[in-house]
Amino acid sequence: MKKYFSSCIIAILACAFAQQADAQGYYLYKNGAKQTIHSSQMDSLVFFKTEQAEEPTPDAPGPDDPDNPKAAKAASPTTAKRNQEWYTRLDFEDDTELENAKRGLIEATPDLHITNSAGEVWSMADFKFVNDGGEAPSTVNPSLWRNTQCNVQTGLFSVCEGIYQVRGYDMANMTFIKTKNGGWLLFDVLMCKEVAEAALALFKKHVDANPRIVAVLISHSHADHYGGVGAIVNAGNIADASKTLDEQVASGKIAVITPSGFMKHVIAENAYCNAAMSRRAGYQYGAQLPKGVTGRMAMGIGMGQSTNSPLTLMPPTYEVSEDETLTIDGLTVTFQLTPGTEAPAEMNAYFPDYRALWMAENCTGTLHNLYTLRGAAVRDAEAWCNYILQAEQKFADQTDVVFQSHNWPHWGTQAIKEYMENTASVYKFIHDQTLHYTNLGLTSTEIADTLRLPERLDRVWYTRQYYGTLSHNIKAVYQRYMGWYDANPVNLNLLTPVKTARKIVEYMGDPQRILALARADYAKGEYQWVAQVTKELVYADPANVEARRLCADALEQLGYQCESGTWRNAYLTGAMELRAGTPSTTIYGSGVGIANMLAAGSIDMMFEYVAIATDARQFEDNDVTVNFIIGNEKCCVVRRAGVILNYMDETRSNADATARGTKANLVSCLNGDLSRLSITGRAEAVTSLFEGIKKPVINFNIIEP
Repeated sequence: MKKYFSSCIIAILACAFAQQADAQGYYLYKNGAKQTIHSSQMDSLVFFKTEQAEEPTPDAPGPDDPDNPKAAKAASPTTAKRNQEWYTRLDFEDDTELENAKRGLIEATPDLHITNSAGEVWSMADFKFVNDGGEAPSTVNPSLWRNTQCNVQTGLFSVCEGIYQVRGYDMANMTFIKTKNGGWLLFDVLMCKEVAEAALALFKKHVDANPRIVAVLISHSHADHYGGVGAIVNAGNIADASKTLDEQVASGKIAVITPSGFMKHVIAENAYCNAAMSRRAGYQYGAQLPKGVTGRMAMGIGMGQSTNSPLTLMPPTYEVSEDETLTIDGLTVTFQLTPGTEAPAEMNAYFPDYRALWMAENCTGTLHNLYTLRGAAVRDAEAWCNYILQAEQKFADQTDVVFQSHNWPHWGTQAIKEYMENTASVYKFIHDQTLHYTNLGLTSTEIADTLRLPERLDRVWYTRQYYGTLSHNIKAVYQRYMGWYDANPVNLNLLTPVKTARKIVEYMGDPQRILALARADYAKGEYQWVAQVTKELVYADPANVEARRLCADALEQLGYQCESGTWRNAYLTGAMELRAGTPSTTIYGSGVGIANMLAAGSIDMMFEYVAIATDARQFEDNDVTVNFIIGNEKCCVVRRAGVILNYMDETRSNADATARGTKANLVSCLNGDLSRLSITGRAEAVTSLFEGIKKPVINFNIIEP
């Protein structure tokens, strides 16, 4: 058992909304409302913290307003026709998934609306119209409409006797499992305190008014599964990680159980590339889009992410480091580690007393991501398939219900085996056939354009492409094995997008002629090409309003046609930013949230962050060597030619300086306060190491240069 720094709740802000800027300061559109922000309120893991929302302004995006060029437009006849064709492609008479989503309902809460002093945290009330039934509107792909109907089922559900789920209170589920001794295990705790508190209150209302919570189990290292832990666990009631798990449970305090490597991967993902991931997540999740038929719908695993509230994080008191069977407050739990699947640290769990199998996020109600659009390391499709098959071999014959951290359960041994086999088969097909066609000489783009799922798998509702897609998962497998280079030497050292665009426009001639041709292709429904060619015009001249608007129109129609909720969000967000504009003023994050998160990790990870946040070019000729003695740990940090190297468990006699202090003191240094360190030698050498930290840019452009 590895014992982690036992801090109190570590809070980081983790919303991801795009900003706009005006002469008075910064603002953004959120659900069509213009909201003011100030840079002092923003962290590098957050794009804004809202003040009181202003009333909608006349120039705010609105539905199909012919007098407002920034407004969302209606579906074109081509889009309406293409969407209608989906009713012949899939079996819409098959309501099995919708029935599963509704099964076991104890109380529905369709009017759910959660707020705090910063604004709206979570709301399902805006999606009530989806339950009216009928065919999808022309601006929504019918398959995505069906997935949205499943995902808007909100409330408390019984999975089986002794297991309950609160669904629709965030993107993930919160699950309650009764122990043999009358306590409760909580499996995954949503993304922030407010939604977790609301879910717990609903459970208390119907099941147990005064639950004795024995342990919080966190299935994997993504924020929507651990961020609400502060609603359950605090510095006063967390168990002592130095004790055995049995001793922790017997103490009456709450154990926090995670897969091995949980903290390492939480910190690495959320600290090293925080600003870039957060900005891109705004596109993936459609965070600034209005909810509705011209805006955000479901995205396979849920309806979006809670906002305007900090994540909370507690270090584990027990790590599952191998497949093992534990008895927790009398309840038998068999854990299966599945590293490198949907997350780098993840685990399934089997509950033999309930004949119930927890599949974490390895099986859901959608095809998942082998590569996530917000950015992350590519996942291992082969391992993902094999871990599902191992779970089937070990547990399926003794299982009556399979449930997981997103979406809804499946019941019946035969249905469960088919569910697991179909899910594994899709990932295996993508893996194997991508490599098959790679060996035939096709590039990732060509394979994605060529490959289609076998019809038997293609028509399965729970592996449809709502979150991940066949296209970008194929490219992920190619990247994992072959990397970014397609072997064509022309592509070895391409010009930047701006230089490329300017040369293309120079060669093609008059931009007005290009626009005229693009409009003709738009009228023919060739939206992808129109988006590509007008993107070149925008990159050559971002002030070309006609090109911006036509590119936005094309992206919007592509979004309306998408079965994938994440692709829809990306297209529609791009269209919104082209129409509304992005800030001309750079906005920097404060970095405080990152430093606080790093406090839960090792000092080695802290100095790795320092290295990442430092522009090495500015320190090429400023070499320093500094010893750090932090509590019981020591290291020597060397900067040479601008590169920061960290030698753990070592100090050097020729160091420029030696700094002593606590981990909290070191966290203060990341925030620019070195006063708490005790320094001998050249203090300016220590200062030099930390003054190189640059605050991250949190509003960088995506859709324009």
